[in-house]
Amino acid sequence: MIPFFALASASSAVTALLGSSPVRLYPFGKAPQDVARPYAVWQVIGGSPENYLAQRPDIDGVSVQVDIYGLSAASVRAVRDALRDVVEGAAYITRWGGEDRDYETQNHHASFDADWLVPR
Repeated sequence: MIPFFALASASSAVTALLGSSPVRLYPFGKAPQDVARPYAVWQVIGGSPENYLAQRPDIDGVSVQVDIYGLSAASVRAVRDALRDVVEGAAYITRWGGEDRDYETQNHHASFDADWLVPR
């Protein structure tokens, strides 16, 4: 599917913020309980295959949402910006999500969406 983890984990700017063993970047719902912060999760939220009349498509459009959680707004923004810089080399940022803070965990949060064209 999309090379998001491979690209992000190869970035020294990302691993400086999210660690390297392991990189705290998880598929949605897979972050361990009590994971160190900041961390990020990602999930496919939509997309569509290309359609050609003369042949099978060779590429798919995939929309991904990235959510970042951390102890401070500054840490969340730093991770968001590092991930943005990685993603912009391979996809298009299509939405900046708002920033908020979870009442129970007190985690700060930010998100963005990106659209990828992924060769089959």
